[in-house]
Amino acid sequence: MAADVRMMKTAAEVALAETFAAVHAALPGDGTVAAQRSAAFDRFVATGLPHRRVEAWRYTDLRAMMREALPLAAPPDAAALARAGDAGAILAEVEARRLYLVNGSFAAALSDLADLEPGLTISSMASALASGDPVVAAHLGKTLLVDDPALALNTALMGDGVVIHVAAGASLARPLLLISVTAQDTPAAIFTRSLMVVEDGAAASLIEIHEGPAGTAYQVNTALELVVGADAQVERVKIIREGAGAMHLATVLARVGDRARVAVSGFNLGGGVVRNQLMAQLAGEFIDASISGVSLLGGKQHADTMLVLDHTAPNSQSRENFRAVLDGASRDIFQGRIAVHQRAQKTDARMLSRALLLSDAAESDNKPELEIFADDVQCGHGCTTGTLDPQLKFYLMARGIPAKEAEALLIQAFVGEVIDGVANEGVRAALTGATQAWLLERE
Repeated sequence: MAADVRMMKTAAEVALAETFAAVHAALPGDGTVAAQRSAAFDRFVATGLPHRRVEAWRYTDLRAMMREALPLAAPPDAAALARAGDAGAILAEVEARRLYLVNGSFAAALSDLADLEPGLTISSMASALASGDPVVAAHLGKTLLVDDPALALNTALMGDGVVIHVAAGASLARPLLLISVTAQDTPAAIFTRSLMVVEDGAAASLIEIHEGPAGTAYQVNTALELVVGADAQVERVKIIREGAGAMHLATVLARVGDRARVAVSGFNLGGGVVRNQLMAQLAGEFIDASISGVSLLGGKQHADTMLVLDHTAPNSQSRENFRAVLDGASRDIFQGRIAVHQRAQKTDARMLSRALLLSDAAESDNKPELEIFADDVQCGHGCTTGTLDPQLKFYLMARGIPAKEAEALLIQAFVGEVIDGVANEGVRAALTGATQAWLLERE
């Protein structure tokens, strides 16, 4: 007789259940949204927090790492809004339309919502859910069907976010800069959900930056659904500069149409525990997709990047390029899977992950995968882990460059290939400056 073995619920799981029971009736959305929330929380309850026995989470055991579930963040008061106004300073020179999420709430008073370009609509997710916005009703939770506990928890407790709709044929003159900031000094949890729909033939750029206090423990669970139409052009850049006590869980669900060009990049520059997961479906033909990322880690930072890319139609190309620099006792994980479906003939997909270890205590785990069901394809993956090349360092030192400066030049060159792929010149300059600042702090 087989025994029914069930894992005991952790204190965090119990607290999350209590939080959902207390707040779900007050969360925005009609009966359909409420049912969607309840179904998502039921899925979370069935699995609980992900742990090392869950393959996709084997390196980031939330059951062990998340000792407690923090109370939901309070809506921002005047003091929080004032502090949030100083956020995103490293992008101060970037010419962009600034949008703010403060403590998980869309801050219209801080955001630049005047004179929107023709075809551009921006609203808060909370108001869109409350009003039954047709764009949200058509896409929220429908971009990709993914069974993931962090995403299920986000769907259950999503409070606010931003809804961006770019109509067919529209082209945005300025990038959108979404500044998400935790602006309270007490421990709190934030659940934001955003949706960006770029219709056929449109062009848009979204830059995100996430920041929070250095001396406070807080938890962020954020998700973005990205729908890209045929012949559209989209760039999305994400920068994480969370505080050292932060846990940052992020999910991107993307669906891309015929002949679209998409570039997605992420730069992890802060946070105690960071998990970035991207699930994308290249659903059309002749798509050109570029996905990249950089992690600069020190101390006991833990960063986990999980990528699942589905090629479901023929004649598309994708390139994945990830770099990590690790110091102290930090740990970086890259899990990448490219799936090429039987119909997706003539797919060209290449994935590369490289890690640079600056300390004997640092750890890098790489798990690249290919799952190919078509026979006329060009696909490959690779990963490397190592230290700075002593010969290159000696070459620089032999020309009068001090040892630390030589190391800094080599590290900048290592991550520079990814930074150079960002289209916006101001963002490239900001990322280069942030890399230099990280190197100075390391010294």
